[in-house]
Amino acid sequence: MVQRQVPNPAELLDLMKFKKPEFNGKKRRLDSALTIDDLRTIAKRRTPKAAFDYTDGAAEGELSLTRARQAFQDVEFHPGILRPAPDVDTAVEILGSPSALPFGIAPTGFTRLMQTEGEVAGAGAAAAAGIPFTLSTLGTTSIEGVKAANPHGRNWFQLYVMRDREISYELTRRAAAAGFDTLQFTVDTPVAGARLRDKRNGFSIPPQLTLGTIINAIPRPWWWYDFLTTPKLEFASLSTTGGTVGELLDAAMDPTISYDDLAVIRDIWPGKIVIKGVQNVEDSVRLRDAGVDGIVLSNHGGRQLDRAPIPFHLLPEVRTAVGDDFTVMVDTGIMNGADIVAAVALGADFTLIGRAYLYGLMAGGRAGVDRTIEILRTEIERTMRLLGVASLAELEPSHVTQLTRLVPVARAASEVVVR
Repeated sequence: MVQRQVPNPAELLDLMKFKKPEFNGKKRRLDSALTIDDLRTIAKRRTPKAAFDYTDGAAEGELSLTRARQAFQDVEFHPGILRPAPDVDTAVEILGSPSALPFGIAPTGFTRLMQTEGEVAGAGAAAAAGIPFTLSTLGTTSIEGVKAANPHGRNWFQLYVMRDREISYELTRRAAAAGFDTLQFTVDTPVAGARLRDKRNGFSIPPQLTLGTIINAIPRPWWWYDFLTTPKLEFASLSTTGGTVGELLDAAMDPTISYDDLAVIRDIWPGKIVIKGVQNVEDSVRLRDAGVDGIVLSNHGGRQLDRAPIPFHLLPEVRTAVGDDFTVMVDTGIMNGADIVAAVALGADFTLIGRAYLYGLMAGGRAGVDRTIEILRTEIERTMRLLGVASLAELEPSHVTQLTRLVPVARAASEVVVR
């Protein structure tokens, strides 16, 4: 028989600990975000559709992005047991200098459109976390402005080789003069991808005020207040070149870019240079042999060629082909710290986050970017502990299996392992 008693008020008080109310609305909503998907949900609620869709969307049917994210979900981890890892070391050395975490912030264009703090929030959060920040050629904060926001941290610059080559050369010299230590020479944009969400939304800078735009903005007055009471939104590094937004975008894409352009930029740039947008093994080997400092396996977040290769799937073969001493980074599809751990285990020296950073920015400005980094940090540390590894250097391919979902039809049926 169960023994019953009159409830003891003192015992009830021990069981019922009421959470202290949080009156700061921003802190309350950011504290409620436990994952990057949670930040995405908040960002969608707080940002006008055209700006949110520019961040969230990809090219054409958005298959490349969907597949890239699915590839990380199709991972099976293999933990070791009885290997205590009460303290984990998440630091890495990348391109000759340290990073406190195995990821940095990727270059993003139009960033102040998403939330008015833009690149300043990203650079400041990166500085506080001890990780690199990358400024895009199409950024909305100048090279010098990012340096001011992150004066002692690691700043990287992403370069488009423009039709007017002198514009690109001058940007390279400015980034070098400002002390940026790494150049991301981007090669996957000979022409702009077909980003259908943007076309359907009539996306432009400045935003065009249609009836639909106004209706969508009514429940988001804070965004419009920020937009209308802060400096003009423009491509900060290109503001002196003249021309409309469309003309600048067209000038930034050039189908004639070649190894000759890479040679010229290397002569100008004094720091490390990595090639961003590599999508096959052969190019990876060729670039290593050409003497660059590293590559980024990337399909531009799925925003260029739809049905492009999945960078995470390419990683093991590329690592084998280029050897252990060549820097290989990965982006596209990262939404969880476990994705980063899996990439490192399969041979990535470093990873880059784009949308995950922007979801945090839209959700809460600088504090939202800090929250993005903290979420990923927590997920990385927890995954490492559960795997039984105390440092990133202990991660090995044996910790990860990439489960089969997309298999080339040319592969013999007998070679396909169904999991």
